[in-house]
Amino acid sequence: MSLFNEGFIQDIASQKKRWEEKLAAQRQKRPERQAEFVTDSGISLHTVYTPDDLAGADYARDLALPGEYPFTRGVQPNMYRGRLWTMRQYAGFGSAEETNERFKYLLEQGQTGLSVAFDLPTQIGYDSDHPMARGEVGKVGVAIDSLQDMETLFAGIPLEKVSTSMTINAPAAILLAMYIAVAQKQGVDPAALNGTIQNDILKEYIARGTYIFPPAPSMRLITDIFAYCARNIPNWNTISISGYHIREAGSTAVQEVAFTLADGIAYVQAAIDAGLDVDTFAPRLSFFFNAHLNFFEEIAKFRAARRLWARIMKERFGAKNPRSWMLRFHTQTAGCTLTAQQPDVNIMRVAYQALSAVLGGTQSLHTNSRDEALALPNEDSVLIALRTQQVIGYEIGVADVVDPLGGSFYVESLTNQIEEKALEYINRIDEMGGAPEAIEFMQREIQNSAYRYQQDIESGRKVVIGVNKFQMQEERPRNLLRVDPAVGEKQSARLQKLRAERDNQAVARALQNIREAASTTENLMPHFIHAVQQYATLGEICGVLREVFGEYKQQIVF
Repeated sequence: MSLFNEGFIQDIASQKKRWEEKLAAQRQKRPERQAEFVTDSGISLHTVYTPDDLAGADYARDLALPGEYPFTRGVQPNMYRGRLWTMRQYAGFGSAEETNERFKYLLEQGQTGLSVAFDLPTQIGYDSDHPMARGEVGKVGVAIDSLQDMETLFAGIPLEKVSTSMTINAPAAILLAMYIAVAQKQGVDPAALNGTIQNDILKEYIARGTYIFPPAPSMRLITDIFAYCARNIPNWNTISISGYHIREAGSTAVQEVAFTLADGIAYVQAAIDAGLDVDTFAPRLSFFFNAHLNFFEEIAKFRAARRLWARIMKERFGAKNPRSWMLRFHTQTAGCTLTAQQPDVNIMRVAYQALSAVLGGTQSLHTNSRDEALALPNEDSVLIALRTQQVIGYEIGVADVVDPLGGSFYVESLTNQIEEKALEYINRIDEMGGAPEAIEFMQREIQNSAYRYQQDIESGRKVVIGVNKFQMQEERPRNLLRVDPAVGEKQSARLQKLRAERDNQAVARALQNIREAASTTENLMPHFIHAVQQYATLGEICGVLREVFGEYKQQIVF
């Protein structure tokens, strides 16, 4: 079912040709403000878009209705008319007690889901008293060393009533084990839990850097989680395949889609190779994207990613369950676009980025705070960020109609071009042997894009308010959140007390069981759950895995 018949397209093309002649004359009288207009992905933009920009498009094949394959227009038939996206503010700093207080504050203000930020030692599998953790404990997230910390983190928060997202990758299985153990202590059946673990190690090698183990055993841990959750925690999203950090590292929108979906292909193939049926685990895959500054390109990016993933799952992997075809995603506004200069301007940047995510059909959303280029956000800044989402959801009407920009000649053309260019990248990555074999290629592409973007800012071709245009003298920022430097000492003391009071023989047996199972193909999740229940620490469990699996060493890419 073509969008337009051939005769109509020819008429429009003829009209457009005459119009372009007038436009050329107009440009002589009134020159345009720049020589070329392009998106951040380098897609050239026309002055105006008409039906002939969609020649060959087929409504049923390329768009269809919301909730129907290929899901270009959204994964649910009524989208936000049924329920607004989950408003999930990313939070975590200092101790588990401090972060628990922030969680409760956000829930009281109307937040509808939790999102846990872990500190750097936790992310790379070190306890807070390890020499490598010195100076980093509690700085960029909450410090979690043991089940005791996790119990404190969720004290007074009924886990059967809240959806929790945890941004954790290399040690994701261990943190998930702790979450399951906390639920059991609360009397909650793990089957009732809802949430997500990021668990995306490939993007750590590509763009972010919080890896521990080499790719092969890391992929094994991921597929162990897939298999365990399919049997025991059916409502848990077992991975959040993340383009966010790829974009933060400097990729374009096209690269963000391409490299994220290439990683997704690698995870699906690894699970199939491990003996899992695609329709057993694929419905619980989720994605995580960045909402950047180029408003219409971002909306088109989300739509293109959804359509491309549906086609990959149906045509490449032969998935039969429609839920396996759906790309469900969380969005976070772009931290890399926030400026230390004139930080209140960040409120506007975040609002437009959040709006692009909503118009693109996100399932959940985090809005960054105005002061995050300077420090972890204070309570006032977090509240403004949450209220931004609430205004979009409740006051301005954008949630009343599904895919309101669907059918826009411009948005549909951008959607088509992003899908086409992303698929070209995916085909190149396939030729290299898949994402694990193409890590250095993707790193180089991201580095080149980041360099070009920065050059555009420094030359003034790309305007950044307060940085290279409309600068002003400013007072020193006030009321910034500062993490207590004593948090590391307090965590170390807490660990010492824990080790003195727990059953260390039971811990030693649990760690030995992990060591033996890690040397086989046995699923490690039950062993992790048992070990954390004995109060084995994150660092102790990761230490055993380091012995068995080894550690990954990053290659320098020029």
